[in-house]
Amino acid sequence: MRALDPEVIDAVWAAFEPLVPVPDSIHPLGCHNPRKSDRLAFDVILTRLVTGCSWVDAEALTGRKVSDTTVRARRNEWIEHGVFRQLELEAKDAYDTIIGLDLSETALDGSTHKAPCGGEGTGPSPVDRAKSGYKWSIITDAKGIPLGWALAGANRNDCMLLTPTLADAVMRGTLDDIETLHLDKGYDSKVSREICRNMGIDDAVIAKKRKPGTPEAKKPLTLGLRWPVERTNSWFSNFGQLRRNTDRKSCQRLAQFGLAFVFLITAKLIDWRNRWDPR
Repeated sequence: MRALDPEVIDAVWAAFEPLVPVPDSIHPLGCHNPRKSDRLAFDVILTRLVTGCSWVDAEALTGRKVSDTTVRARRNEWIEHGVFRQLELEAKDAYDTIIGLDLSETALDGSTHKAPCGGEGTGPSPVDRAKSGYKWSIITDAKGIPLGWALAGANRNDCMLLTPTLADAVMRGTLDDIETLHLDKGYDSKVSREICRNMGIDDAVIAKKRKPGTPEAKKPLTLGLRWPVERTNSWFSNFGQLRRNTDRKSCQRLAQFGLAFVFLITAKLIDWRNRWDPR
């Protein structure tokens, strides 16, 4: 996986490190063990994200240089200071500046996954015998680059995530330039069309549902221009911790998802650099 490529890791860390809050070096008791480096904690977080293993296993896989308890505390501190969110915005702006987002054709869809530990933002999965799960909903440009996303319980219908997904794209400053939005037949309703119009999207191409009593047409399944978002869902599913998430809080899942997004974007920026500057 490209997220484990040392060149990609170093590039992400170079952007991540300046965002990390400076710790208080004065201990209230006057003495304590030296603080473990933020880079060691970052490596454990990345290992867990990619493999989907437990915190204890991630600690072991990285040589037990920092305890899993310290890493969890460090991660929560970074979430509280908005480090992951700032990194996402920097990655999106870098891609838009260097390569450019293609907003002529966009697509939006959801993907359901396991969340065996439950917690907030989870629910009984309709595709996994009502076991605990969660889903993400993402909107992508014509090349599959995510423009915004939202997370919710697995029992939430995709159309219920349409508004928060588009709202996240608004926060990232990409919704105003969208020309056409492609949706599958799960969004074929007056409510979905009204939401798109209220968000300023007049051209929403929605696949039609088959009416009750109408014989099913025997023709090959076509995705039209929705295939980029399906491919992007596959990109995210390659991260073990997203495929089977064991976090208990929604903010922690969002941080994991955002970090995966940053690694995907960074790999594409490096490929673009190598393509035009092969030195």
